[in-house]
Amino acid sequence: MNNETRAPGTLALSRKKGLWREAWVRMRRNRSSIVGMVIMGIIIFFALFANFFADYETVVVRIDMANRLAGPSAEHIFGTDELGRDLFARIIYGARISLSIGFLAELAALVLGMLFGAVSGYYGGRIDNGIMRVMDVFMAIPSLLLSIAMVTAFGTGSFVLIMAIAISGIPSLSRVVRAQVMSVKEQEYVEAARALGANDLIIVLKYIIPNIMSPIIVQVALDVAGCIMTVSSLSYLGLGVPPPAPEWGAILSTGQTYIRDAWNITVFPGLMIVVTIIALNLVGDGLRDALDPKMKR
Repeated sequence: MNNETRAPGTLALSRKKGLWREAWVRMRRNRSSIVGMVIMGIIIFFALFANFFADYETVVVRIDMANRLAGPSAEHIFGTDELGRDLFARIIYGARISLSIGFLAELAALVLGMLFGAVSGYYGGRIDNGIMRVMDVFMAIPSLLLSIAMVTAFGTGSFVLIMAIAISGIPSLSRVVRAQVMSVKEQEYVEAARALGANDLIIVLKYIIPNIMSPIIVQVALDVAGCIMTVSSLSYLGLGVPPPAPEWGAILSTGQTYIRDAWNITVFPGLMIVVTIIALNLVGDGLRDALDPKMKR
């Protein structure tokens, strides 16, 4: 009896596992997404193991005015900045800051967006209207402007940056989650779990959320690129991580003063931002195609 009543949920989960396997096969066939994953893998590798390539104190603290504004060479492959610090080392340390803040901000937005979206889509009615009207207010404010306002109000720092960027990303994620929950909550396996006496929390966490992750993962992959761009933009405006932390946008902002004398100070950090955004978008596009049922062949 128990096996029969649990069959709908079990079948749904097993079917979902099969869909994930098929999606991974299609993902591997997508050359552009593989290129994006390889590029991101290289960037993350250098960010994680930056200590093996350069000492942080030497990169951030030590000043070598004798080598200031040096061009690319065998000793400094990206050249040096206005204080004689190795630009390649500062960029790979900057990857730590940009990527960590971007990913943590998106993670915070994902948790809160899933919470608000799941509650709104599952219960509907006045709860849905109330939550969605608040989300509409935040969506009416450009994300960068909202982040600037929060950083200006609460000060600079990694935590403030993460929360400012996360709050601006919650509305879009909550809407995606809400739409998916509303389409799934009336499915047979959800009704079966409800008939067995499962409470709302168990139903949402065990039966609804695992079956709506495909569009959420795609949305997150695409939003991470926007988060990293926002981090760099705030740092470029002087509202990001305080100096001397080597963040890509801050390096770019400082380097624009010397662009005529030392092109490398602006080109290389700017190139890193562009390459990272493109790579993340390639991965996001690949995930969207792989997880889209219409793309099955």
